[in-house]
Amino acid sequence: MMTWWLKALLVLIGVEHLGIAGLEMRGAPAKQASVFGLPLDFVKQSHAQIALANQGVYNLMLGAAMLASAFTITGPSFLTVALILLVFLLVVGVYGGLTVTRKIFLVQVLPAVIGLALILASLMG
Repeated sequence: MMTWWLKALLVLIGVEHLGIAGLEMRGAPAKQASVFGLPLDFVKQSHAQIALANQGVYNLMLGAAMLASAFTITGPSFLTVALILLVFLLVVGVYGGLTVTRKIFLVQVLPAVIGLALILASLMG
């Protein structure tokens, strides 16, 4: 039963990261500046756009991996893959929360912690 909730959480996180990737890769600079708490003049620079697009690829792949694992992997292997992805999300979320904006703690770290708690509950129950 807990695995269903974990899969649902991974789907939500995956979709969220696809949206973040879209914003980073194709978003309007004003929206990027607002969401990421960056100066608009900085975000408009071509080097900043390249860096944001590069970061977008990482979020795109993380989102795709979350979705793919939720729909294609079952059993104990799913818990292992989910654990790896959620630990990755936790690490990059903590780094982003400390270096970019505190909102990342809510958007990335909290879902990772919830997912890790579901894995722990699944392993204990």
